[in-house]
Amino acid sequence: MEAWISILLSLFALSVSAMTAWLTLFKHGKLLMTQPTTIFFGPDGGFFESTKNKVYLRTLLYSSSRKGQVIESMHVTLDRGETKQNFSIWVHGQKGDLVRGSGLFVTYEGVTLNHHFLLPPDGSDFKFLAGDYKLKVFAKLVNSLEPINLYSITLAVTQSHAENMKQKNAGLFFDWGPDQGSYYPHIDIKTEPDLDQFMNMIANKKT
Repeated sequence: MEAWISILLSLFALSVSAMTAWLTLFKHGKLLMTQPTTIFFGPDGGFFESTKNKVYLRTLLYSSSRKGQVIESMHVTLDRGETKQNFSIWVHGQKGDLVRGSGLFVTYEGVTLNHHFLLPPDGSDFKFLAGDYKLKVFAKLVNSLEPINLYSITLAVTQSHAENMKQKNAGLFFDWGPDQGSYYPHIDIKTEPDLDQFMNMIANKKT
């Protein structure tokens, strides 16, 4: 009897080890992202920077398996009626430490970053007119043929928002409200620094 118990315990331990190996070493899992805490439509930077429009969001990317995922590239698309625009230039990081997206390893624990999606450098621009916008976030994994759709949401730009966004350095933020379960839109206008103050700041850094 004791021999059978020992055999069963050994088989159980072997099964647990095999399952652990599957979850940690072999299971590929999926790349997932959380609800973005904030989404931005508006110009890329302000003073001495590009005024072409971009899409910005902050989110956590994570893998559903212990193995992790390697992102080769990311992009977003915006659909409004019959109009569709790709924002294919991917920049990520934290404030003051942004880099051009050229690969990102995403672990089981996840990585939280700011993601900026800019227009391709072909001279085109995109104006945010009033209407409903379908935002889709895509990521292409290494060795995958097609990008996967990580997230989709419809956001409304009102006529008032569209008029305000015609001002220089004006952008539209959508901040997630967990209590209401929806985004709260608001216009923000970036104030340009005084030129003399800007030059003094540069001079102080050099000294």
